[in-house]
Amino acid sequence: MKQLIDEWGPLEKEIFTPEEIAASDLRVAIIGELIKARNERGVSQKKLEELSGVKQPIIARMERGSTSPQIDTVLKVLAPLGKTLYVGDL
Repeated sequence: MKQLIDEWGPLEKEIFTPEEIAASDLRVAIIGELIKARNERGVSQKKLEELSGVKQPIIARMERGSTSPQIDTVLKVLAPLGKTLYVGDL
């Protein structure tokens, strides 16, 4: 697995622009924090649906990375988990 990861870096830079890589890394970080917060609080996807108003299948697709959710959807899901989205200098 490590070899595969080591080989991906240079290939990734050939296929994607730096902006695309940065956007992907940001999505992964945000969703990773969402999953971590949900698990730490013992909240199921179904319970998060009840708390946020975002349907469970959408939450599942967000967590799998098979969708790029709108910012308002991300905010709706983060709020009941006690999380906010901070935008600052890189």
